[in-house]
Amino acid sequence: MKLQVSIDLLSLEQAMNLLKEVAPYIDVIEAGTPLIKQEGLKTVETFKQHYPDKLVFADMKTMDAGGLEAEMAFKAGADFTTVLGASGDGTIEGAVAAARKYGKYVTGDLIGVHDRLKRAQELQALGVNYLELHCGLDEQAHHLCASTVDELTSLREKLSIALSAAGGINENTIQAVEAAGAEIAAVGAAIYSAKSPADAARRIRAKMSPVVT
Repeated sequence: MKLQVSIDLLSLEQAMNLLKEVAPYIDVIEAGTPLIKQEGLKTVETFKQHYPDKLVFADMKTMDAGGLEAEMAFKAGADFTTVLGASGDGTIEGAVAAARKYGKYVTGDLIGVHDRLKRAQELQALGVNYLELHCGLDEQAHHLCASTVDELTSLREKLSIALSAAGGINENTIQAVEAAGAEIAAVGAAIYSAKSPADAARRIRAKMSPVVT
């Protein structure tokens, strides 16, 4: 399983300072939606320029103009971009077409989707590369993330597509997320809000199986 750091900070300077500490322990750098909205796609460009050996995840949360927004992310250097599973099929198809054009990846984010299995099966058929089971910040604030591992297990049993998980994951839950079948685990506040982000990332990495390349 790969470890992704979700950077939901509001300045590129803060993000780069964080990465200086945690880069040795992570595989994927996520430009979080708030950071992209605050600083623009230069965040993606900067991450890729400074860390070319890392995968860069642009959390665009695209809801419309799938092809256009995906192409913007890929041109900026993103390896992954996100499109919301709740968006229309045409939006998904546009993002998938752009990913194929650039040899990159689309993650279908299941945040806000009520029948997750049904939509996950549809997204798989539409050609997305990853499905993300995402417990958002507002859900986390209301302690609604307890079902993530059970839902991951259920989806893993019924789908062939790669799965990722995001939202509320920490060193106490990372092993359960991995055991449930996630190929990528995105960890945000448990790293960037820690007293020592480097120590937090190192402890999380130590609990994971080695990445097979």
